[in-house]
Amino acid sequence: MPMYQVKPYHEGGAPLRVELPTCMYRLPNLHARTSSPASEAGHVQEASDPSLLALEARQDDILQRLYELKAAVDGLSKMIHTPDADVDVTNMPADEPTALITNALDLNSVLGKDYGALKDIVINANPASPPLSLLVLHRLLCERYRVLSAVHTHSSVRSVPENLLRCFGEQTRKQPRHEYQLGFTLIWKNVPKTQMKFSVQTMCPIEGEGNIARFLFSLFGQKHSAVSLTLIDSWIDIAILQLKEGSSKEQAAVFRSMNSALGKSPWLVGNELTVADVVLWSVLRQTGGCGPAAPTNVQRWLRSCENLAPFSNALKLLK
Repeated sequence: MPMYQVKPYHEGGAPLRVELPTCMYRLPNLHARTSSPASEAGHVQEASDPSLLALEARQDDILQRLYELKAAVDGLSKMIHTPDADVDVTNMPADEPTALITNALDLNSVLGKDYGALKDIVINANPASPPLSLLVLHRLLCERYRVLSAVHTHSSVRSVPENLLRCFGEQTRKQPRHEYQLGFTLIWKNVPKTQMKFSVQTMCPIEGEGNIARFLFSLFGQKHSAVSLTLIDSWIDIAILQLKEGSSKEQAAVFRSMNSALGKSPWLVGNELTVADVVLWSVLRQTGGCGPAAPTNVQRWLRSCENLAPFSNALKLLK
């Protein structure tokens, strides 16, 4: 006996016939613009969104401009004759840079115009690894410009040696602030890499001792050829990436390259001091690579550097 009774779903004894759909749902054919498949499917095609049409038109315009720009660049590349990439630049004669005491650079061209305010370069450095190259460049800048120098300690550092607090010497301001040409502020701070800003509110920091040294040395206004600039940048990269952070094999290769280059000229790039000499000397002193094991030409070059007052003053900070 059934538990409960249910009325029959269909009457009579005829079998139930259900028409199954051939597709889940119908959509208008977007590819047939001439016909109206939407009406055949029983749907009403909505008008295109104006914002999408505007976006599509903007994309087409950008692509067209890119094609025109690419054609212009291709045309210019055929007009410019570039030097052969296989040329060994180490055997090319380096140009003679201008002396550091002539042709004063207009600081506004590098640091920008800010009427009524002193152009102040702010550097954050870790006292555990003092950037000697920046201290050397500071001394050279003081010989070139009227520099207002200051040293501060950040709260992230518990204690700073007295010699680092006096790395700029006794700073006694003898004239009003607005009469100085450049401000140079060093902040001993617990940072992984040395940082620099000259526009504190509007620029991202420049990180790394080598990059900051490049910028500071540009304030001297020296002119170099493309070959010399390439050599200078190469030596700075070698100092940071291979000599300071590389393996013992890489460091040995750097000494061999330095010994070869210094056998041809008194300085690394030509007959005048460049930022490459400053950075390499700083890294050698920080890593302890100035011992008697250094090649002969490298030792002579080290003595030439330290005979200059900016280097000898910075060297005292390590004692």
